[in-house]
Amino acid sequence: MSSFFEKQAKLHNVHLNKVQQKAVCQTDGPLLLLACPGSGKTTTLIMRIGYLIEEKGFEAKRIKAITFSRASANDMKTRFEQFFPSLNQPAFSTIHSLAFSITSRYLKSRGIAFTLIEGTPNTNAPMKSQILKDLYKQLLKEDCSDDQLQEMVQFISFIKNKMIPQTKWKDEELPNPEAVKITIQYEAIKTQNPAHIWLDFDDLLVLAYEALTYDENIMASFSNLYDYVLTDESQDTSRIQHAIVEKLVTSHQNLCVVADDDQTIYSWRAADPAYLLKFKDTYPKAKILKMEQNYRSSSSIVSVANQFIKRNKSRYKKEMFTENGPSLDIALKQLHDDQAQMRYVIYGLLDLKETGSAAILFRNNASAILYISELERRGIPFYMKDVDQRFFSHWVVEDILNFMRLSFNLERKDIFLKIARKFNLYLSNDQIRKFERVEDTGNVFQLLSRHVPLKDYQVQSLQNYANVYEKMKNSRPKSVIRLIKEQLGYEQVLNNRAEKFGFRIEVLMDMIRTLEQIAEPFTTMEAFAKRLKELDELTQKAKKTKDPNAVTLSTFHSAKGLEFDHVYMIDCHNGTIPSDEDLRDNDKLEEARRLFYVGMTRARKHLELLTYAEKDGKEKVESRFISEVRGILLKNAKQLETLKEQSEPENPNTIRKVSEMKVGIEIVHKKFGVGHIVQIKLDRLVLQFGETSKELVTQTILDNGLIAKNLPLVQQGLIVK
Repeated sequence: MSSFFEKQAKLHNVHLNKVQQKAVCQTDGPLLLLACPGSGKTTTLIMRIGYLIEEKGFEAKRIKAITFSRASANDMKTRFEQFFPSLNQPAFSTIHSLAFSITSRYLKSRGIAFTLIEGTPNTNAPMKSQILKDLYKQLLKEDCSDDQLQEMVQFISFIKNKMIPQTKWKDEELPNPEAVKITIQYEAIKTQNPAHIWLDFDDLLVLAYEALTYDENIMASFSNLYDYVLTDESQDTSRIQHAIVEKLVTSHQNLCVVADDDQTIYSWRAADPAYLLKFKDTYPKAKILKMEQNYRSSSSIVSVANQFIKRNKSRYKKEMFTENGPSLDIALKQLHDDQAQMRYVIYGLLDLKETGSAAILFRNNASAILYISELERRGIPFYMKDVDQRFFSHWVVEDILNFMRLSFNLERKDIFLKIARKFNLYLSNDQIRKFERVEDTGNVFQLLSRHVPLKDYQVQSLQNYANVYEKMKNSRPKSVIRLIKEQLGYEQVLNNRAEKFGFRIEVLMDMIRTLEQIAEPFTTMEAFAKRLKELDELTQKAKKTKDPNAVTLSTFHSAKGLEFDHVYMIDCHNGTIPSDEDLRDNDKLEEARRLFYVGMTRARKHLELLTYAEKDGKEKVESRFISEVRGILLKNAKQLETLKEQSEPENPNTIRKVSEMKVGIEIVHKKFGVGHIVQIKLDRLVLQFGETSKELVTQTILDNGLIAKNLPLVQQGLIVK
């Protein structure tokens, strides 16, 4: 065993600590390996696989390593080949790839063909997104936007991964009132031809589990394929994914689960943190090892992050530590507003010699937009890390642009119809259909009044809107956005839609605020629209190319697994991190704290937690997580001060008895400096320090050795005549 580790140290400079070595050698039976941030889990996992093949003599093809993204699987393949070039590759794959193999064989045995409706488009079936969009419009009577589609996709994925029966779908948090009906019809469409069904990625998991549960031949075949199964990033695994793995290891239970319960941040994607906490319920003979040494971050960051995450109750007890030295202190900054926060970050980046070692982390994608614009203006390269940046195609942005486009030509009926429901007019479906059939041309407001029966308030509103559009013609883009928001009633429409469809109104209003900030320097709507297009192109480009000097922009979620010398966590206020919803639910609050912890532990040397005092004249309250970190820093500072005092040699003239105290003698106080005794009371001592008088408890002074006689150096024997 020792020769294996000595060989790896010599060949690859890999030096595993005792816990890592134990994790490599603990090969029999179930093992839960809890890996703190920066603890070298991937290296340990690769070494464990190499040990199984090289030292224990197992065939590589009999070892299954499961990851939960294609990128992770490829990374592990590459690293295994670097460390063990002479060994055969084990079976690295994603859980979905494994599920595809099981499902394919299962359906073939039953004479059923299938077509995937996610991923690469095909001509045999419509894509999942199109089916859902059609159903959405059919049931909700309006087009399905990208974010509404994404919410439907997440809902369907959630209920399948959580293995929730159809009878309980309505009990879940629904993305819209018709979500359950849409889902039922979606599932029916996919199976309308029993001989040739359509499957999405989550169906692969559902059918793989079904196959392993009910088909003895499939179960026997796949459970006998592997002698060892290892799963990485298992805190992100859903209930059905865990269930599939459990089936695979039924016969031998040689399972190694690598995870960190403190980094479980995907419960909204159906990740199941309870599985890790109940691991021994499933595997009573399991061993649990904790990799607690952090090799990434400075001692200051590790110490604070370790104390911070301990505030969560639903977790394994761990003591993350490091042998790295201290670096820059963690900085907590409150700026005046979001613009001041942005300038602070940009100036900090301009001071860095290597901007490629820095990251700006945020919870909401919209937070990145202003930084993209300013970074580009300053000539600082940037990279978007897996950010699904739909800001520029979001329906709110499209609405604003359509309101503007209409101002150039009020006869554009096609544009008006796109935003007819976005005016605060409460137009009915019948009124809109009648207007669509109008063949006359002319000013849309006049046409609507002339050809469609309207209520008095609607007629009055149309007259007001016509006046607003007159104002728009000579207004700057920022003013136009405010006219749309306030005088065309768009803000009220957003409030109504947020209530009806479950949108977060603060997110929608933040988008409007961002558009106003982008519009600030421009004098024409054309220039503003052109700038939006430029920023969209910049964002798309920044996802595909990475300059070595590029600052990384990432959500907290997408930053997991990354590390940087300098990390700026922005917009750290209540309502964002944690969100208002997080604050109302303890489980969600703990997940938000884990998310904040993930952000903190991305930093190697320098961590800044930033917030601001106000936005649009409204007060912003700093995140409770910043308050918690501040409390930890203050506590640590006091402990250091106490240790410092304890480590200092005691002054030989320290006064320890009341009899040594005399009125008028000069003394030195540890905190207040040189003074003299003015009065000795029953239990108090009155001391004078310059113009300041202090009355202190005598016993406290004696017990802590706070004062000493201030004798001349010669008298103390420190100077020899």
